[in-house]
Amino acid sequence: MRSMTGFGQASWQQGGRALTVEIKSVNQRFLEVKLNLPREYLPWEGELRGLVQEGVARGRVDVSVFRGGANAVQYAVEANTPLARAYVDAWHELQQALQLKGDIDLGFLQGRSEFMRVVERRTDPSGEIDAARDTVRRAVAAFNRDRDREGRALAKDMTARTRHLQQLQRQIGRRAARLKPHLVTRLRERVAAALENRDVNDERLLHEVALIIERGDVTEELVRLQSHLDAMTALLRAAGPVGKKIDFLLQEVHREFNTIASKSTDLEITNATLDARGEIEKLREQVQNVE
Repeated sequence: MRSMTGFGQASWQQGGRALTVEIKSVNQRFLEVKLNLPREYLPWEGELRGLVQEGVARGRVDVSVFRGGANAVQYAVEANTPLARAYVDAWHELQQALQLKGDIDLGFLQGRSEFMRVVERRTDPSGEIDAARDTVRRAVAAFNRDRDREGRALAKDMTARTRHLQQLQRQIGRRAARLKPHLVTRLRERVAAALENRDVNDERLLHEVALIIERGDVTEELVRLQSHLDAMTALLRAAGPVGKKIDFLLQEVHREFNTIASKSTDLEITNATLDARGEIEKLREQVQNVE
């Protein structure tokens, strides 16, 4: 079992170039991979996204790729000659129109930053694609190790709660079995008291009692509960994405306990179903974080 939340990082350095890949995720019903790449890596976006998707099934996954190193980016200063020429021509025009004396020299242009521009020249990234692939794969592996660690803690807690539900299911079964003969006796006494001295056909009475008992019988619900809880126990030990399956089983388990509660008038059974519903709510919260 894996958690949907986690963090992973991997780095690469060679020849003055460096890469760092960071992956983090939060809960989400379906898979969404968001990549934050240097613009030079945009042609490889689909391929790098595919490498992440190979190792993740659910959740919102944010992948950040940082490109650096001494040789990754170089800067140059370039003169903005067209703009400077336009300034000089304009001043010459103004000088002639107003018959002004004086010379326009380099000192006139100094101190005006608009005549110079800093240009960023990034090195060709094509030689880094193999390193980028490997770094993303290693980051995904670290990310999954972190999710496995959290998943083991989740599985331990959810397994304990599932065992408690199984104990409650058995407890309800034992109590229901003990109640059945007492229910028949009480029904007989209540019917007899209501009819007083009037004659009632025994066969008809037993038929009505059988119908009442059948409506209160929870045997089928208990059988289905055992099946669902056994399936949950198996899923909690299984590899691969199991969150959606567990979530579905919890809905079924909740339905069966609710049905038992609605059929029973016994305080012990009612209390057991209330306890079970509390555990189910906790399990539902936990499963939202399971891949």
